[in-house]
Amino acid sequence: MIVIGLTGSIGMGKSTATTTFRRLGVPVFDADAAVHRLQARGGRAVAPIAAAFPGCTIDGRVNREALRRAVLGNPAALKRLERIVHPLVRDEERRFLARARRDGRRLVVLDVPLLLETGGEKRVDRVVVVSAPAAVQAVRVLRRPGMTTERLASIRARQMPDAEKRRRADHVVPTGLSRRFAQAAILRLVRTLTR
Repeated sequence: MIVIGLTGSIGMGKSTATTTFRRLGVPVFDADAAVHRLQARGGRAVAPIAAAFPGCTIDGRVNREALRRAVLGNPAALKRLERIVHPLVRDEERRFLARARRDGRRLVVLDVPLLLETGGEKRVDRVVVVSAPAAVQAVRVLRRPGMTTERLASIRARQMPDAEKRRRADHVVPTGLSRRFAQAAILRLVRTLTR
């Protein structure tokens, strides 16, 4: 089974890429979605986050905005949060891979936004980076509710520069031209890897 690590900075088109992989029948593990499940009512991250960040849970779930405020600009708090969440996400990822192997899948995708920043490339066979020009990225991200140029700058500061991600990639999917162009690039990649 070939494991693709899909990554790219915020607003670079990972959602379009994962949708395309799924439409092509390739199972996708979405690390962000796993975090949301873990922090939802009854999720395995709720109790440890409540203990480490008092006031950041409500009605048995994590209050994501309160948690964001608690870690924003506080590297020690962010590390504490990562020590709680990352092992739980990795456990979900291992379960996903085990299911895919049992199902005889030839190709799977791990959609991990901070794949390269966290050394995750060691867990995959191929690194695929989605990339668009910085101006396109900014337009996409600033359309999101509650997003500001300051928040975007803070997010960019935590992420590896796009040029470095592209340099370390096995495959780059350009997403700044059009959705159709990016989808065609992913189709070619899937065909190449499953031959």
